[in-house]
Amino acid sequence: MNWLEVLVLALLQGATEFLPISSSAHLILAPVLLGWEDQGHAFDVAVHVGALLAMLSYFRRELGAMLHAVVAGEAPESESARYLAVWLVVATIPIVIVGAAMFSVVSTDLREVQLIAWTTLGFGILLWVADAQGSRARTEEQLRWSDAVWIGSAQCLALVPGVSRAGIVMTAALALGLQRTAAARVAFLLAIPTIAAAGTLSLQKSLHVTQAVDWGALILGALVAGISAWLCIHFFLRLIERIGMMPFALYRVVLGGLLLAFH
Repeated sequence: MNWLEVLVLALLQGATEFLPISSSAHLILAPVLLGWEDQGHAFDVAVHVGALLAMLSYFRRELGAMLHAVVAGEAPESESARYLAVWLVVATIPIVIVGAAMFSVVSTDLREVQLIAWTTLGFGILLWVADAQGSRARTEEQLRWSDAVWIGSAQCLALVPGVSRAGIVMTAALALGLQRTAAARVAFLLAIPTIAAAGTLSLQKSLHVTQAVDWGALILGALVAGISAWLCIHFFLRLIERIGMMPFALYRVVLGGLLLAFH
């Protein structure tokens, strides 16, 4: 990979990681449409690690409160933070199990443009329906254990490129009656254990690979993706209640339709 490819792909991943439009699909599609070689799984992991660091930085206060509540808190005011921390762990369990079982398939066999086109289009429509029909009456403080099962199970669908991890979590959360901002915050916070688990699994697999690693490209990619992801989180949370999910759903439908028509 040359430096232009690294910068373009890292910016693209960081800008799309926390939007409901599938960062993995864009990372796969960009090299295909621009005539570049596929950047490979190692680069995908590196830019996701950059996004994870952005998440840790942006939600450091909430994460600190959850950690303190789990480790030391018996005070009543710590109960909500402790509950949310355990809820996130429970909601992560399904994708850890399914992701570990499907790792080789996800990293190789599912990187097809036709599949991405259909998932981009179909789950874009599903996002619009959930946003239009959801009651938007609940906050993240009102999450139930059953929500963890449903949202965590829905997140497993994001192993297929084009579905979008953030998108399917927001879709499930909206369908369960959460407010838009609450659905987005749940998607973002749930990304932390999910990306951490995926990165750990990928690192274990990479230890057995003998190919040379371009560490400069991976480090630059992680840094650029982290900065763009932080900015994306910041502005998305401030705008989502006002603009809704329609622009993202429409983008997905148009992109999926174009891919089906011209590829």
